[in-house]
Amino acid sequence: MRAYRLPDYMVSGESDTTLYLLHGAYGSKEYFRFTIERFVAHGFRVVACDAPGYGISEVPGSVTIPGMAEMVNRLIDATCTRRNVLLGHSMGGMVAQKVADQQPERIQALVLSATAHTFNHSGQQWQEDFIRTRVAPLTQGQSIADYAPALLRTMMGPGASDPALDHALYNIRMMKGATFQKAIQAIAQYLEDDVPARLRMPVLCIAGELDLTCPAAVMKQMSQMMPRGEFHEMKGVGHYGWGERHEEYHRVVHDFLDRALASAS
Repeated sequence: MRAYRLPDYMVSGESDTTLYLLHGAYGSKEYFRFTIERFVAHGFRVVACDAPGYGISEVPGSVTIPGMAEMVNRLIDATCTRRNVLLGHSMGGMVAQKVADQQPERIQALVLSATAHTFNHSGQQWQEDFIRTRVAPLTQGQSIADYAPALLRTMMGPGASDPALDHALYNIRMMKGATFQKAIQAIAQYLEDDVPARLRMPVLCIAGELDLTCPAAVMKQMSQMMPRGEFHEMKGVGHYGWGERHEEYHRVVHDFLDRALASAS
């Protein structure tokens, strides 16, 4: 397997605690702009990175969750501070679990946002629908910009409206279709459901009540597999809690990290 080089990344803020932000299959490091501002204001140094093929990076020959984790491990080796935290959203949450499993001594806390521990969490029909709704438009000649914004709106709670969501949708429109198809394949191949039980650091699993992509019931079950797992469900929220209801999302995450890092000091 080809080793990924360091990803394209950006660093914001100064602190001896670094928060690494890992985006979803629809996304890039750029869609975390408002989240970065909030965490920097809360005293974190924030490193946001692009997965292989996202942003300005070239599309790799293959993409896997373990391969992305290897890339993040290289980034942590190059940029870590005294304390380090991972926040992974959706696909990024799968990557974050793998990284924390591989470097438990480096990661003091983990936040898993609208994600799962395996693609095989809701049955065969769910898996088929997931792939069809996301990949079929591309195979029919549409671009991400043609169909993704409308699809992503259906993944949010009713009436969701916020500058953070507008900013995310703007950046998602610029994604490469070839990269996205490889990312969906990577998600579909990720079946490592034994990882959660090995995560010994504090872990927050934060889910949206209305999220059909990563159902709250799946995330609650996942949190119960973890020795120090916690679960929070955001009522009336879909897949993008950090944008749909940012005040609640960041309050819950900040409270968790304040407690988790106090015990790690």
